[in-house]
Amino acid sequence: MALKLASDSEDLAVAHEINVTPFIDVMLVLLIIFMVAAPLATVDVKVDLPVSNAQAAAKPETPVYLSLQADGAILVNEDAVELGGLGMAIEQATAGDREERVFLRADKAITYDEIMQAMNALRAAGYVHVALVGAEAPGAAL
Repeated sequence: MALKLASDSEDLAVAHEINVTPFIDVMLVLLIIFMVAAPLATVDVKVDLPVSNAQAAAKPETPVYLSLQADGAILVNEDAVELGGLGMAIEQATAGDREERVFLRADKAITYDEIMQAMNALRAAGYVHVALVGAEAPGAAL
């Protein structure tokens, strides 16, 4: 059985435009791959910093320290506070400036859960600029 595609007088029409559908499909697949892979490549908060040998950043004139001691005590600068009153104590220490950076110091014995509770209390109070403080390594260049 023979198949005839076109008569001798009819030429097959030549397509003069590019089919972009496969290109779009490939681009969407690559977009999804990068959207999934990008958050995995970034680290927002480093917790394991008992010793840091990085160059110290400039501190403000009156920094606000949030300290978590090994016995569970929470201090804002030098004043002891409860976790429930942490937001109000930080607000008083910063004079209501929610853009001011809060320096978080935690003892090595403090658990990840306790640090996250303190950071959640800061975030609930509107303070999102938190710097983790670590001990400087001996002989670190300043």
